[in-house]
Amino acid sequence: MTKEIVLSLKNVQKTFGGTPVLKSINLDVYGGQIIGYIGPNGAGKSTTVKLMLGLISSFEGEIEIFGENIKESGPAFKKRIGYVPENGEIYDNLTPMEYLSFVGGLYGMEQVTIEKKAKELMRLFELDGVLHTRISAFSKGMKQKLLLIASMIHNPDLLFLDEPLSGLDANSVMIVKEVMDQLASQGKTIFYSSHIMDVVEKISNRIVLLANGKIVADGTFEQLQQQNKEGTLEEIFNQLTGFDKHKEIACSIVSVVENGDTNE
Repeated sequence: MTKEIVLSLKNVQKTFGGTPVLKSINLDVYGGQIIGYIGPNGAGKSTTVKLMLGLISSFEGEIEIFGENIKESGPAFKKRIGYVPENGEIYDNLTPMEYLSFVGGLYGMEQVTIEKKAKELMRLFELDGVLHTRISAFSKGMKQKLLLIASMIHNPDLLFLDEPLSGLDANSVMIVKEVMDQLASQGKTIFYSSHIMDVVEKISNRIVLLANGKIVADGTFEQLQQQNKEGTLEEIFNQLTGFDKHKEIACSIVSVVENGDTNE
């Protein structure tokens, strides 16, 4: 049985100020996949995600989500999407219950359902003691947990997660990784972006590498290994992006720290 195409990009191109950022991106994403979307800073990862979310509306090509062209379908598709941005802003003057009520309301959830889910999810993330505390008092890790809860509370079919493990303790990281795996096994689709290569390597069943606005690799970790004859995803990443000076630069940094110069 053929899996449903949840997300499709066809010849997607985007320029900013005349500079190409995305160059003919073609990508089909299927239900139940965890896509590790990686690339150097400035490669176009965040731009891709913002286009798919409808946060940037001007682009060339086509983007279809759940079989509908997002330029023509209106915002209805967003009710089936969850999103954790890399630098998520939360209304600090609200409490978690107020914030989750606001978010759930945007997705059309009933208040009684929001409150029930919010209380239970806050408890499972060990935040039940601060359900009615102002978010301004939260640590980065606590805010990150709240962003994760907000992204999932409406039971989305497609999750966009940009550095979702940032600030989390080791136990929470294990929980979130397991949550992603179980959601994918139920047919949910997860589009995961991170600079932590070993995490992407372990949790993704498909890895897409973007460099200079183009997809330069797409496949399972094992397939990328076979194609590039490298051991780790970090090594594959460095090979495909052409970055091989990390040892040299690190040596220069240490030299400056110790001696005040690079000995050049």
